Amino acid sequence: MIGLTLVLLATGAGAVLTANDLALPTARVVGGNLPVAAAATDPLDVAAHNSPTIRANPTDPDNLVVVDRVDSPRTGCAMHVSFDRGARWAETVVPVPDAKVSACFSPDLAFGPDGVLYVSFTSFAEVDNRGIVPDTVWVSTSRDGGRTLSSPVAASGPMGFQVRVIADAGTPGRAYLSWVQVSSTGAYGFTSDANPVVVSRTDDGGATWAAAVTVSPPGRARVVAPSMATGPKGRLYVAYLDVGNDILDYSGAHEGRGGPAYPGPWSLVLARSGDGGVSWSEAVVDTALVPTERFLQVHPPTPSVIVDPASGRLYLCFHDARLGDADVWVWSSDDATRWNPPRRVNDTPRGDGRAQYLPQLAIAPNGRLDVVYYDRRADPLDRYNEVSLQSSVDKGATFAPHLRLSDAAFDASRGAGADRGLPDLGNRLGLLASNAGSLAVWADTRAATDGVNKQVLARSAVAVSRGSTLRQPLQLIGYGLMAGAAFALLAFLVLSRRHRSQELGARRWFRAF
Repeated sequence: MIGLTLVLLATGAGAVLTANDLALPTARVVGGNLPVAAAATDPLDVAAHNSPTIRANPTDPDNLVVVDRVDSPRTGCAMHVSFDRGARWAETVVPVPDAKVSACFSPDLAFGPDGVLYVSFTSFAEVDNRGIVPDTVWVSTSRDGGRTLSSPVAASGPMGFQVRVIADAGTPGRAYLSWVQVSSTGAYGFTSDANPVVVSRTDDGGATWAAAVTVSPPGRARVVAPSMATGPKGRLYVAYLDVGNDILDYSGAHEGRGGPAYPGPWSLVLARSGDGGVSWSEAVVDTALVPTERFLQVHPPTPSVIVDPASGRLYLCFHDARLGDADVWVWSSDDATRWNPPRRVNDTPRGDGRAQYLPQLAIAPNGRLDVVYYDRRADPLDRYNEVSLQSSVDKGATFAPHLRLSDAAFDASRGAGADRGLPDLGNRLGLLASNAGSLAVWADTRAATDGVNKQVLARSAVAVSRGSTLRQPLQLIGYGLMAGAAFALLAFLVLSRRHRSQELGARRWFRAF
C-alpha cells in the first residue's frame, strides 16, 4: 500500500483501490491447539469425545460452555464450563436419570437472553429386539453459568432421535427442542417411514414443555438431522435433510458397514414459523445434494443454520459431492423463501479427490460470517484431517483464503465404527464468533492408537483484525491529481491506526491465549 501511494504521489497516475487493497479482515491463530478436558492428556482415558456444541453466555461473554457426545468405551456425554473465555475449563457433571443402558446421550445446549442455560440429552434403553433406542428427552437448566445443573425434566416420551435445543434470543424463558419422532427402529436404521421432525416449546424457562408440533409435512417420508435457529420478531427456523429414497442409510441396509455412499440425491429443506412454532411453512433450499458417505440414523451429519440478528439474513451450510468429492457450500436468503445459488467455500481445486466436510457456521455482531470444517486437502490419500476456517464479509458472496486451525493432521479413520469401515467423528463441530475473533472446537484423533479410538475435543482461538469497512471500490482517477494521492496516503495512515487498534483489541479479547 505504501509503494502504491508513493507511485501516485510521484506520477499522478490513476488507479483503482478495492477493499482488498485496503486490508480486509486478516485472521491468525492465537496459540496452539489445546484440549477442552483436562483428562484428555491422561493416557488411561481413552474416551471418544465428539459432536461438540459451544455457546457463550449473553449476560457474561467470559462464560463459555461446551457439551459433547461420548461414543466409547461406553456411551455418554460431557459438559465443560469456562469463565475466562476458554482459557481454563472445569467439568460439570450432568445429573442423569436412571436408565437401562445409557443415561446421557447426544447432548446439546443453548443460552437464553437472561443467561439461563438449557442442556438437552436423551437417555437410552434396550427394547426387545429393536436394539438400543431413546426412551426420554431430558432438559436440565442452570442459572449460574453452568457451574451446577438442575434435576432433568422430561420433555418428551420415547423414540426421540437427533435432539437439539435453542433459546429465543428475544424472549427470556422461551426455548425450543427439535427431534425426529420415530415409531419403530432396528439395530441400524428406522424400520418405518414417515417419522417426522417435531418441535416442542417452553415458556417458563424449561420447567414444562408443550406437546410436540409436527414440522415436516407427511409427503417427506425420510427426514433427518434437524438444526434450529431463531431470528428477529421471534421467528423460528428448522433446517433438515430429506434423504429421499435412501434406505441404505435411513433403514440401515448397510448393516453398519462402510462402503460407497447412496447414489441418489438428498434435499436440503428449511421450515419456518412466525408464531412460536405453532404453524409451519417450508422452502426447499436445494434438491440436488450428492451424499458423500454412509451414516447411522442415530447421528447423521447435520446442516448448520444461522441468522444474522442485525439483518435477519439466513445462512445454511452443508457439504456434498456435486463436483465429484466433498465440498462445503453456503446458501443464503433474505426472506427464507428465495434462496441464492450455493457458494462453494473451500478454496481447493475442484474435483481434487480430497474432502472438506461437516461445516459449522457462526456470525459475529458486525456481520462477519465464519465457517469451520474438516479439511483433507493436504493428504493425497484423503484420510488425514485438518481443520480450516474461512470468513466472509460480503454476506457469503466470497470467502477469504482458508486458515488452518489444527497444529497437525489427524486420522479420520479413528472412531467408533472404525472396525466396520464406518468411523464416526461426530455430526458437528463447535464455533463461536465475535468481532475480535473466533473459537473453534472439534473432535481430534491424534491421541488414538491401533484398537483405541480415542477422540479429544481440541480448541483453537483465532484473532481477526479488520483494516477497513469499505465494501465498494474507491475510485482514484486522474493524472497529476496530487490531492487524490494525498487522500490515499491519509486514508492509509488512518486505516493503519485503525488496524493497529483493532489488533490490540483482538489481543485483549484473547488475552487468555
